[in-house]
Amino acid sequence: MRFLLCLTLFGLPTPGSAQINPDNRLAHTYSIVARDPDTGEMGVAVQSHWFSVGSVVSWAEAGVGAIATQSFVNVSFGPRGLELLKSGKSAQETLDALLASDDGRDVRQVGIVDSKGNVAAWTGKSCIPAAGHFVGKNYSVEANLMLNDKVWPAMSRAFESSKGPLAERMLAALEAAQEVGGDIRGRQSCAILVVIGTSTGRLWEDRLIDLRIEDHPTPISEMKRLLRLFRAYEHMNKGDLAVEKNDIEGANFHYGSAEQMFPDNLEMKYWHAVALANAGKVGESLPLFKEIFKQDANWHTLTGRLPAVNLLIVTKADLEKILAQK
Repeated sequence: MRFLLCLTLFGLPTPGSAQINPDNRLAHTYSIVARDPDTGEMGVAVQSHWFSVGSVVSWAEAGVGAIATQSFVNVSFGPRGLELLKSGKSAQETLDALLASDDGRDVRQVGIVDSKGNVAAWTGKSCIPAAGHFVGKNYSVEANLMLNDKVWPAMSRAFESSKGPLAERMLAALEAAQEVGGDIRGRQSCAILVVIGTSTGRLWEDRLIDLRIEDHPTPISEMKRLLRLFRAYEHMNKGDLAVEKNDIEGANFHYGSAEQMFPDNLEMKYWHAVALANAGKVGESLPLFKEIFKQDANWHTLTGRLPAVNLLIVTKADLEKILAQK
């Protein structure tokens, strides 16, 4: 009922109308689209008092660009916009083409950044206030249904003054939005999507970060924790790669770095212990193994299986020392 009322109030087609677009969805929110000029990375970060906001608002493709489509969302703006960018159109040309084809443009809000750093944004005149956007160098911030009109300026300042990887800088913008009032309805979901600047043709490598908080009382705080966990598992992945290359010291460094970030994570602690043992530092590994085995005996069982697949390369005597830590 609320959805039908909103459609009527804002002049959008209602069910039964010949013009109804099944891609139109509600996603009143604040977001940022941005490009890192140093790395070429592009991304979208968004928060809303709406379930699973990232599944409709956030769109990005390596070597192409990033798009946020929100307010009364025309979801097709995401994939269609990326296709237009891929065809050679700039961010502004893409935005103009999307809006020209949409009778509901007055209730749309869009932010686009292309792979060259061109930026374009739109806030329809019938977006629910407070609503607005700001276009900066290599980024735009956009917001609607906000508690006040301080939100997008605060996002801009936070992004421009922050340092570090693109994802963390975009998250800083979301935090700033919340600190000055944020969405008038509150909080529910959050998402961060980051792709590399030049496509490799391998999607699993092109998409660097794709994190979503679908339903949470404090989604930005949870996203901050999740992003930090992601960085820790980056170390874990590098540790695994070092193991593949028989780089024991490298594995020890990366597993240890991950463990330092999340010292209560048994998985991180376990592979750090294994890396120490493989580096000939069995004595240093024993306290870690003891702590892990005490908390979960399954890790003890796993340890006995590793020598057969060359993931734990120790003498029989050292293996007995390790297994005796239970």
